[in-house]
Amino acid sequence: MKIEEIPFDRIFPAKKELTPQEKANRDKFKKFLEYVRIRATDRYVFPPEILTVDEITVATVGNFSASVGKPKSRKTFNVSAIVAALISGKEVLHYRAKLPEGKTKVLYIDTEQSRVHCFKVLHRILRMSGLPSDCEVSSLDFLMLREFTPQQRRNIIDSALEVDDKIGFVVIDGIRDLINDINSPGESVEIINDLMRWTNMYNIHIHTVLHLNKSDDNTRGHIGTELNNKAETVMKIIKSEINPDVSEVRPMITREKEFSNFAFRINEDGLPEDIPGFSSDEEERVTFENITVSQHKEILDKVFAEGPVKGYNALVGKLREMYAETGYRRGRTSFVMWLKHLMSKGIIVKDSREYRYEQNKLTELRN
Repeated sequence: MKIEEIPFDRIFPAKKELTPQEKANRDKFKKFLEYVRIRATDRYVFPPEILTVDEITVATVGNFSASVGKPKSRKTFNVSAIVAALISGKEVLHYRAKLPEGKTKVLYIDTEQSRVHCFKVLHRILRMSGLPSDCEVSSLDFLMLREFTPQQRRNIIDSALEVDDKIGFVVIDGIRDLINDINSPGESVEIINDLMRWTNMYNIHIHTVLHLNKSDDNTRGHIGTELNNKAETVMKIIKSEINPDVSEVRPMITREKEFSNFAFRINEDGLPEDIPGFSSDEEERVTFENITVSQHKEILDKVFAEGPVKGYNALVGKLREMYAETGYRRGRTSFVMWLKHLMSKGIIVKDSREYRYEQNKLTELRN
């Protein structure tokens, strides 16, 4: 081929003159590239911690996290404890929190419960925080979005974040209700992109709530897969297999060090309270040996609160009931053996058909 036969006009086409609009668009794109470019000489500050569990970081500014669990596992109670820690500055369950300066408001969004149930959740949070429940609190906004469509809910969240720059933490209790099809890859990617956009644009942290499948321990639908892939932390809330009145909080996915499992139950006031040392794992279960002497004393004080107990079976039943509140839940045989041990130490003494408690003998129990 001769050089004059090479179609240079096609290989190196002449540069056409750009229109003013095209030049403006190109300049905008150059600025955008500067915004997204990461340089070796850049200096970054680690995002501020917002939430910790026993001094282990689980939530930072500019990220999102999740509480997941099967229906009735008490996920909302766990989230209530998180919000109570945020607005009170106190430790609640095992959560400690500190919102950034100027971003001291929590936005709580419920997508599935009725107005009455949302009202109960709001009052629970305030009671756990030690704040009055009969007046408005400037550090917490609670929105009930049950009656809206998924797209309307997303628009409302977007607008709420845009108009209030004091918001530093957002709870979305029911992220599934922000999309139409939980198994749609396209919708799932879109809502996760919204979470990433909101957290970055408004310099906040978002905590979401999602169900686990009833048949297994996987998060529901394609949105669950996307959530697992992108979330900073995913906590799993499960009902204890050895005591259904107890819920456990476990790290499912973390970017940093995992926090230790902890457990809570709902007390007589309808509030979650911590159960130290409780675990459903066989190797981690509470044993008589790792219950402290002071805990034994507290339990036995309750068993004998009304004086001597009449009847052997009644005593065994009371022991089982009171020790279960500490996390030690076993069959009758275990408590028959424990009662025998307490009697051998003189801590419980049989007198005719009654059993009395010798508190001064508790020193015989050494841990």
